[in-house]
Amino acid sequence: MPRKKKVDVDSKIQEKLDYIGLNLDKIPKSLKEYSDLNFRTLKGYDEKKYKQYRFINVNDIEILLSRANRIDTIKEKYEKAMPLCFFLDSKNEENILNYTEFLNMLNKVSISQIEAIEDEQKKLSKKNPFKVKFTGNYLWQIYYSEVSDKYFMIVPIEDSDYSTFFYLLKKKLENKKSEKIFVPISLVDYEGKILKKDEIKDLENYLWLFTKDYPSIYEVWNKKDEVSLKIVGETEIYEKIKTLYKVSLESSKEAAKFYKLVKALFILQTELPHYYKFETNIDEEAGLEFYLENSKIKYETLPEFIYGQYLKSVSLKNKTISDLEELKVKLDKLQKESKALEEEYMSKEKQITTFLECKKTFFGKVKYFFKFGKKSKNKPEKVNNIDEDIEKTVKCKNDKFKLEERNYTLYELEQSFKELLVKEEEANKIVMDINALKLKNKNLKKKIENASNYIEEINKHKRSIFEFWKYSNKDAVASLDEGEEEEFNIKKIEKVFNFEDDFEKFGTEADKLQRNKLTDSELESIFISTTDLLPLLNRMNLKIAENREISEQLKKIKQGKEKVEEIEEDDESFNIFGRIKQANNKERTMGNKTHREQPRDKVEILEVKKETKGVELKRHLEKVLKDIKSALKKNTLSEDMYVYKASSEELELNTIEDVSLNSEYELNQILKNDKIRGKIYLYKIRLPKGTNYVAFSNIIFYDNKNMTLPVGMNLSSKILVDLSELNIEGKNIKELNKLQFEDEDDDFSKIVVRNINLSELK
Repeated sequence: MPRKKKVDVDSKIQEKLDYIGLNLDKIPKSLKEYSDLNFRTLKGYDEKKYKQYRFINVNDIEILLSRANRIDTIKEKYEKAMPLCFFLDSKNEENILNYTEFLNMLNKVSISQIEAIEDEQKKLSKKNPFKVKFTGNYLWQIYYSEVSDKYFMIVPIEDSDYSTFFYLLKKKLENKKSEKIFVPISLVDYEGKILKKDEIKDLENYLWLFTKDYPSIYEVWNKKDEVSLKIVGETEIYEKIKTLYKVSLESSKEAAKFYKLVKALFILQTELPHYYKFETNIDEEAGLEFYLENSKIKYETLPEFIYGQYLKSVSLKNKTISDLEELKVKLDKLQKESKALEEEYMSKEKQITTFLECKKTFFGKVKYFFKFGKKSKNKPEKVNNIDEDIEKTVKCKNDKFKLEERNYTLYELEQSFKELLVKEEEANKIVMDINALKLKNKNLKKKIENASNYIEEINKHKRSIFEFWKYSNKDAVASLDEGEEEEFNIKKIEKVFNFEDDFEKFGTEADKLQRNKLTDSELESIFISTTDLLPLLNRMNLKIAENREISEQLKKIKQGKEKVEEIEEDDESFNIFGRIKQANNKERTMGNKTHREQPRDKVEILEVKKETKGVELKRHLEKVLKDIKSALKKNTLSEDMYVYKASSEELELNTIEDVSLNSEYELNQILKNDKIRGKIYLYKIRLPKGTNYVAFSNIIFYDNKNMTLPVGMNLSSKILVDLSELNIEGKNIKELNKLQFEDEDDDFSKIVVRNINLSELK
């Protein structure tokens, strides 16, 4: 018989044993029992991607301990796994190592860690996190064996966090029959009770098309064992601006409606990309919405939407047919005109060739005179008025598409627009032929004119046929003059500044230019515009600032100065808007490059001291305003550009404003302001080529006395412009919704859907 041996435990471990309710001398029968799981490890499944979240009774989960790491494959973890009972036996020598391992794990865990899991589970029992997943997801290594119909937890011994294991053990020891925990289940597929597996996979692809992000889709069970489908993802609501969304489908009927809606829109956008590009937004509950030209599309109104779109396609087809007939008539007339002009030109060419042959003899000259001496009666065929012929021809055409008063299917709508596309492509080909003939006829007319002039000179000069060809072609044009080309349903592509592609180059060029063109005083004044003093500067510029406002700003600056002076010299933290006390030789990093430059400070620039009066600050701010206006005149945009301004108030168009090149960052910055809770205004402003501006480049925030400052815009993506100098008008585009968490670090944080009024200024 194996020798029995008991391992003593210290007081700290005993305290934890008492907390979880485990008596090592009297192991409960439920922990000693175990059965073969017959678990088959699956290939091709991502263990980190969960598809099911369930409330599971703690007594239905068997615990296995494995000498493996959490990041090891499930095959490795399962092969090394042993039932918990082998780690609780201190009496048999063969299990002493396992028993010691268990005590070591208990020694590493803290009671506070277990309590944190307990608090988390209490919250989960009342409310699911918005994203469904939660911070401790990865700690729950729970699997399901279909063969044995059992859940089991694998605890990797080589990990360092055992809080979930001991929490589960504690709950098992409490032996409450109704105790359930909310956990993700690893390596299981969808059950398909709400939507079929294939439909869920399709839905992921459909939603990616509209949102540009693959969603996370979970089957979630509640305590009553009722399942729902949760879809969580991120979607673009305008350009690069994104927001989280969540779709909750509580029944198969509700899910079928959502699936059919998304599938229908997916078919339209993929099959007819020339006509359809759906946009997304979120509602007040953060649910996903679909729009076409600012009109919301719902499943309930889908038949009505299809009918309206079919009506639109028929109208467009009939118009295109009419346009097509006009274009065909125009092409026919141009072809006839071209033929007549070619014949006339060939006649001129034949005349000069004949002359060169006949002039060699007397009888030849006589023959030439009788043939070409008189004006030719064979004039080119007269070309009728093209517009009159078009009108006559179109009146004779009545082949229009008819519309029946009935419901139309998605397939019929698709086919109707494809018929329209065929007609439009035909029309575009004719337009290309018309433009080519216009060019050809224009050149032929010029050649005929030159040929006529040449023939008048043939008796005065000795010229060859080669000179004739060269002379007649001397005024030919390579393409039609601007404005003469015809287009049919063609959208011109506008070159737009792309932040990701163009920002680095823009920042480098702007920083270099400003280092050369702006004076030290102007650089310091532009820095002041990057602070909270810009609104006051605008009010001073408009002559509406009150002395009270200046006094209040002076008080704030003095308070900030006192706080800065309290910061210790060895503090590494740095705020470009406040801190000024830095060692002259201190190295800092900017854009992966080190430098030894000093940050600018508004207290020093404005010369604020304890005894400074409001009138002195006003004088300094007036100088700052003058410098800003001077600096703005020294740089202009080399191309058209779109910039963005987010505000809690409507934008005045007579102010100097700091505007951003990055729409997403601009909006997120104002959303982070806890004081702003009402409507937010986002403006997209078109700045034409030649607009005066100053970029908030590196030289604006730092001096460069040591000549070590990196070149570029590493601290800001904003520029300063004077809106009063631009001739722009506002146009409201639409309203957007963006989700916010009250606490970004809390899984259970309340959500707030912020309303954003989007406008374009051009």
